[in-house]
Amino acid sequence: MPDVRGNTRTIDLETIRENVRAIRSAVPQSAVLMAVVKADAYGHGACQTARAALQAGAGQLAVALPEEGLTLRRAGITAPVLILGLVPDAEETEEAVRAGLSLTVCDTEGVRRAASAAVKAGIDASVHLKLDTGMGRIGARSKEEVEKVLDAIGENGHVHLKGVFTHLADADGDGFDLGSMPQQADMDGWMYTERQLQRFQEWSALCPEDALRHCANSAAIHRLMPRWACDMVRMGISLYGYPPVETKLPLKPAMTWKTAVTWVKQLPAGESVSYGRTYTTDAPATIATLACGYGDGYHRCMSGRAEVLVHGRRAPVVGRICMDQMMVDVTGIPDVHPGDTVTLMGEDGSEKITAEDLAAWAGTISYEVLLAATSRVHRRWINE
Repeated sequence: MPDVRGNTRTIDLETIRENVRAIRSAVPQSAVLMAVVKADAYGHGACQTARAALQAGAGQLAVALPEEGLTLRRAGITAPVLILGLVPDAEETEEAVRAGLSLTVCDTEGVRRAASAAVKAGIDASVHLKLDTGMGRIGARSKEEVEKVLDAIGENGHVHLKGVFTHLADADGDGFDLGSMPQQADMDGWMYTERQLQRFQEWSALCPEDALRHCANSAAIHRLMPRWACDMVRMGISLYGYPPVETKLPLKPAMTWKTAVTWVKQLPAGESVSYGRTYTTDAPATIATLACGYGDGYHRCMSGRAEVLVHGRRAPVVGRICMDQMMVDVTGIPDVHPGDTVTLMGEDGSEKITAEDLAAWAGTISYEVLLAATSRVHRRWINE
């Protein structure tokens, strides 16, 4: 049950399943769906989300760190799991291999670590080769580097290449229009992604045919299908209902965030609210205090910008957001009382506030908003 403060994020797992099914309908049936559940499934709960995605048709999972993969294994999830980041520590590498997690490798040293861990664990290691075709983050960056890694894998019977992949830096940029040729002004971004895809095609061709090829992230799922579906696509932010580009798919946000009114007061004109006296009433006002603040992950930089929903109507956040509390102007919204539910993210009546709205007020992206809630915000899952 929600805590007494009512500060709760609710995740609808049926919505997760519906989003998977929608993505499945847009991707060639031959392509495996990989659900990216790193960072605790973008704040939605890794194990709960992974199970829902697998139930709806996902075939593999991806995480960023070994401990994230181990959490899935301890929960009894046996599906293939790829660690997207590098694992430089020998002990962590061995733990990952023992748990049957697939490692990402970029060079011969990564292959050597995987081989050493496999010998110690008494089980062969599975790896995916990461290609840096233009992201500038991690990965082999030339045909020669790819060949060295493949030679190292071929020389070691304890390491098996299960996949080869890259990450697109600008698939969500302005150079696309759902797969059509761009306008001249947008040609640079479009050509950059085309060069990445061409490099991926050239370098991945060096790998054995049975290695799964994957390059499509959420943006590419909506823009580059079916051409670049390859053998697998990676569902990231779209899985959670926030496609990074325009799409015709009926994706829906799976998370809502609600809190409660704790106090309601009448202020005359000329009264200031909160730290720094950044807000002063210019007329008599009804101000409600809410049980949420930046200590809960509701960013302080949204002070004076954000809105919340009270009784199905929008109420502006006034004054500076505090660590544990925040104030909103509910003047004109009748019958607001302590204990009333307030929607910070989600729908109330005909009104809606999304993670993208919160991100715009905070000057960030929806990904960060979904991850922002701290441990004292209660989470609950419905439709498990």
